Amino acid sequence: MSTAYLTLAIVMIVLNAGIAAADFARVPFVLKNSAEVDVPQSWIPPLASLKAAGAAGLLLGLLGVPYIGTAAAAGLVLFYVGAVLTHVRARVFYNIAFPGGLLALAVATFVLDLAQTR
Repeated sequence: MSTAYLTLAIVMIVLNAGIAAADFARVPFVLKNSAEVDVPQSWIPPLASLKAAGAAGLLLGLLGVPYIGTAAAAGLVLFYVGAVLTHVRARVFYNIAFPGGLLALAVATFVLDLAQTR
């Protein structure tokens, strides 16, 4: 396992677990951002579950279940593509760097995961 992959996977696990926790706790910035991009509050728990599942899947990948880790990395890429598209659709650009940055990290994690599982 490469150091770059290990580091990036741990960063993604921590970030996604933290964001999922904030979503489940319905902290004010989560509710504000969701309202700005027209995501109903009823969608917040299922979306948080997807982030938590991505973090858990990456952790399982690090613990020796490589295909789960790869699937989690791919799922996070798709999740953050959707988040960026949601911001673009709603024309909310002032904070698009956050989902965009997480998309970039998810893509990098996925690519490094694929490179190491060969």
